[in-house]
Amino acid sequence: MARFMSRLWCKVESSGRHLPIFLNAVLVFSITAEVSYLVLVEAPLEPEQKKAEWSSMWKAMHLFAQYFMLGNITWNASLFVKTNPSIRGVFLGGDALGQGWRYCYNCETHTPPRCSHCYDCNVCVLRRDHHCVFFGQCVGFRNYRYFLTCLLFMWAGLLYAVVMNAEVFIVILKEGVTFHSIMLLLVPWIMLVSGQVTARAFAFAFIADTCVVGFLLVAAFLFFHVALMLRGQTTREWYSTRQPYNLGALVNIRECLGKYWYICWLCPLIPSPLPGDGINFKGVH
Repeated sequence: MARFMSRLWCKVESSGRHLPIFLNAVLVFSITAEVSYLVLVEAPLEPEQKKAEWSSMWKAMHLFAQYFMLGNITWNASLFVKTNPSIRGVFLGGDALGQGWRYCYNCETHTPPRCSHCYDCNVCVLRRDHHCVFFGQCVGFRNYRYFLTCLLFMWAGLLYAVVMNAEVFIVILKEGVTFHSIMLLLVPWIMLVSGQVTARAFAFAFIADTCVVGFLLVAAFLFFHVALMLRGQTTREWYSTRQPYNLGALVNIRECLGKYWYICWLCPLIPSPLPGDGINFKGVH
């Protein structure tokens, strides 16, 4: 019985670890489908414009931009999860230990500076920034580029979705700011369960709300991490006022995004080798 419960708990724990990834994927593809519907069916608003020659070109441009961002989000997210940021399989330098090295009793090995143990991943991570609960993976030296670029395109995609959903807010508020419209925007679930709105109206209101809230959250994460990158800091180092690895904005960007930092953000398939090894870092003395 104990063995069965142990196996059952392991399966539940494994499923729970992948649940945030599944929920993120559902949200991303739901927003994409809703915006595609707005582009193909609802826009443009005027009947005369629907028959215009430029309408098909307008829709094609919007769909290209939309799925370009979606492709970058999914590909960067996939590479972020697949890229191992830990010390597993990394030769840490043997007995030549320098200043800042520490001993990890969990991993039973010496670890370099800026490396710390993650109790969720149960391993030490090179240049560990934080554990991302949305992807169930640590952000470290080798996958920071994919994390930051995924945030960038999520921010751009949600901004685009908010602009495209402006029509939804206009339709909801066309009769003025009433109790019904406010409730539909703030708590669409209650309006659906109580039978006050149709499933179609609920879906549009819920996704529009999700786009606004998601945009604000992702924007906060993105600007915070861009500021950290420009200062050569990790989230853990942000708590300290010292900036021992701040080598200047351009060098700091190159340390995080690699040699071709100025173009690698356009596509995750563009190679951009990192200048360091995640073990030794140049510091300000």
